[in-house]
Amino acid sequence: MDFLLFHLDGMGDRMLIAVVAIIHVIVNHPMAVGIYPLIALLEFAGIRTGDDRFDSLAKKMTFVVFVITTTVGALTGVGIWFSTAIVSPFAIGSLLRVFFWGWATEWIVFIAEVVLLLIYYLTWDRWHEGRAKYRHLAVGIVLSISSWATMAIIVAILGFMMSSGTWTEHPSFWSAFLNPLYVPQLAFRTSFAMMAAGLFAWFLTAFFTSHDHEFRSKVVRRIAIWTMVWLVPCLVSALWYWSAVPEAMATQVGVGLMTVRFADWSQKAIYVVAGAIGAIAVTAVLGIIWPRRVPRFALIVPFVIGIWMLGHFERVREFIRKPYVIADYMYSNGVRVQDVPLYQKEGILTYAAFASANEVTEENMLVAGHDVFMLSCSRCHTTDGMNGLVQKFEVLYGDGPWDPEQMKNFVRGIHISRPYMPPFPGNQAELEALVQYIRHLRNPASPSANKQAEMVPVQRSGELAFAHPVSE
Repeated sequence: MDFLLFHLDGMGDRMLIAVVAIIHVIVNHPMAVGIYPLIALLEFAGIRTGDDRFDSLAKKMTFVVFVITTTVGALTGVGIWFSTAIVSPFAIGSLLRVFFWGWATEWIVFIAEVVLLLIYYLTWDRWHEGRAKYRHLAVGIVLSISSWATMAIIVAILGFMMSSGTWTEHPSFWSAFLNPLYVPQLAFRTSFAMMAAGLFAWFLTAFFTSHDHEFRSKVVRRIAIWTMVWLVPCLVSALWYWSAVPEAMATQVGVGLMTVRFADWSQKAIYVVAGAIGAIAVTAVLGIIWPRRVPRFALIVPFVIGIWMLGHFERVREFIRKPYVIADYMYSNGVRVQDVPLYQKEGILTYAAFASANEVTEENMLVAGHDVFMLSCSRCHTTDGMNGLVQKFEVLYGDGPWDPEQMKNFVRGIHISRPYMPPFPGNQAELEALVQYIRHLRNPASPSANKQAEMVPVQRSGELAFAHPVSE
């Protein structure tokens, strides 16, 4: 089967996926998973105390969640499918084959979640008294369970991408589903979602109760208790999750927290995270003890800190599984581990269905080099933009002449010197073409650039190529 490969130069393919995915997680965790149980608790508080202000606040929060999750959440959810399908079709295709029924189940649960959310919000005023009110509360509880179930299925897939467990030896749905990272990651994401929901609800409370100080104190105390209750298991499960991360991935956390250049600062970054958690804990304690004295700005700061932590966590999780996109099965460039020896012998262009060249010649050296770049490098690298190849080699070889032999030796052994890089999946001729293409990117007007260079894009907003792997 042929696949379309898309390359967004300048911004970079991985940045496209990262931005969409991080925004989706920031919306999904606090607003589509953690907040529904908290809203249901506020509604129950209104029933138990007879104070309609709790019920009114719960409805207002539901409206905000309803609007954000059905717009930003839905768009970014679809955006993840769209961006991964065009950037890494081989990976998403493999996951669909492994988790076909899991994903089908998740979509059914998700549709049920949307229907329940509509019922929950639209019947709020109609089911307001007596048994009808308890029926409405029951809908909120079922909505809370279904939203968590959606995340529980997705976490199985995320865990599989970091650790495939015994799947490579025994390829079945359940061996992939029950990998060693699933339970600790689910525990961490669940507790983090609940804690983040408390911070988000706290943030909303600052606006919805601004003229009712007495009621705001009641709400702040309840939400502060909720946040503190979930902060403890969040820390415990984070340590559990960390202990389950494969050692090869754990060694890359320093780079994942910062960048390659600032990896030595990773210890300081950990201190920053610890300080952020401490700030959340202190604010929660103040909210429990002196809810009236917590200023409005203090209700916003923990929410911002929580969003920052969640976004950074997703960044690190995405990075440390390199050089794989699916652990031990497929590299981050979409090449299966088992296919690399074949490609290194016969060439990756040989199996490229719609590339400009299926073999390297003297006449098509730069064109073939561009195709090799598209197939082997473009998922993570741009030409001269973010994470660009030109800048990478300038760091290595400076402003002077670049020795082609040194470059070839470096690329051939790059997975050894850079453990987060996959091995080069091409033969010797394709390696030569890639090196010539990189040198051409540095100086397109050099005498070595011949007429074929006119066919090679140096940098553009979107580039297309086609390829297919060995049949699976």
